[in-house]
Amino acid sequence: MIALLSIYVDLALGLVLSFLLLSLLVSGLNEAFVRVLAIRSKFLWAYLRDTMDGSDAEGRSWLPARVRDVFAALPFARDPRPAHSDQPAPPEAAELPTQETKAEDAMTNLLYQRVREIDHPTRGRTSIANLPPGRFAVALMEMAAAEERGVEGLLDKLKAMGSPLHGHLRGVWETAQRDLDRFRQGVETWFDGEMHRLSMLYKRYVKWVVAVLGLFVTLLFTMDGLEYGKTLLRDNAFRASVTAVAGAGADAYGALKARCEQSDPVPCITDTLSQPALVAMFDHAIVSVSIPEEGDPSVHWNGAAWWNRLTTLSHWPGYLLTYVALLFGAPFWWDVLRRLTGIRSRFHG
Repeated sequence: MIALLSIYVDLALGLVLSFLLLSLLVSGLNEAFVRVLAIRSKFLWAYLRDTMDGSDAEGRSWLPARVRDVFAALPFARDPRPAHSDQPAPPEAAELPTQETKAEDAMTNLLYQRVREIDHPTRGRTSIANLPPGRFAVALMEMAAAEERGVEGLLDKLKAMGSPLHGHLRGVWETAQRDLDRFRQGVETWFDGEMHRLSMLYKRYVKWVVAVLGLFVTLLFTMDGLEYGKTLLRDNAFRASVTAVAGAGADAYGALKARCEQSDPVPCITDTLSQPALVAMFDHAIVSVSIPEEGDPSVHWNGAAWWNRLTTLSHWPGYLLTYVALLFGAPFWWDVLRRLTGIRSRFHG
C-alpha cells in the first residue's frame, strides 16, 4: 500500500513539475514579447492620452477597445508614448494653451515634462510603464501652480481644450471643497483607482496572449499529458522493480529480464535510470538536445518525427490536457508543487 501511494505521489509530482516548467516557458515568452514591444509603456500612455487629451485627430481612441486591436495596433501601428528626453523637468511647468488641436497632445506632453526624471535611458520614446499616483498628483499641482488662478485656471483651460480630464478633476475639486491639500489627495486616490482598473484591463488582454503562447508551446513540444502520465507510472514501477532486485536478490531478476529481453538487461536498466520520464518528455520537441556521458551536448532536428506525432489524432486529448493545464499559469503550479513537497512548511517552520 505504501509503495502504491509512493508511485502515485511521484506521478503527481512529475506532472506538476512538467506543467510548471512549461508554464514558466510560456511566462518567459510572454515577458519577452511585452518587453521587446514595450506593451506596458504603450498601454499606460495610450490611456493617458485618452484621459488627458482625448482621441486623436481622426477621432480614434489611443487605447483600442478590442483585444485584436490592442495587440495588433499598439505594438506595430501607433506609438502613443511621448518622445524620450534625458533632460530633467524645468523648474516651473509651462502654461497650458487656451485651445488645443488634436495633433498637439499638450496635456500628455506637459505631464511627461513633469515626470521624465523617472524615465530610463533609452532611444526614441519614453519607457515609463508605471506612474505612481503620488507623482501624478504632484505633476498636476505643478501645472496648476503655473496658472494665474491656480486649480480654477487649470480647470478652465482643460474645459476650453475639451480635455476629458476636466470632468474628473472638477469632481475631485468640488469634493475637496477647494482645499489644495485635499485636492492633491483626491487626485492621488482617483489616479490610483484608474491605474488599478487599467491593470485589470491589461491582465485581461494578456490572458489572450498567454492562451496563444500556451497552444504554441504545447504543440512545439508535442506534450501529451496523458501519455506522459502513463510513462511516469511505468518509469516509477520499473524503478521499484530495480529496488526489489537489490533487496530480494536473483529471484526478482526475472521481471527485469522480461522487460529488457531485446537487449542486455544491465545497459537497459542503466539507460532507464539515467533517462527519467521528465527528460524524455522533451525528446518529442521539434528540436531536441542530448547530453552524452562524454563529449559536448548535441542538438537534433526532429522535424519528421515531430510532424508525424503532431498529426496523430490519438495524441490530441493529451495535448488538450496539457494546454488546459498551462492556462492555470506558473504561480498555480508552483503553489501546488510547494503543497506537495512541503516547501512552504519548511520555510515557515
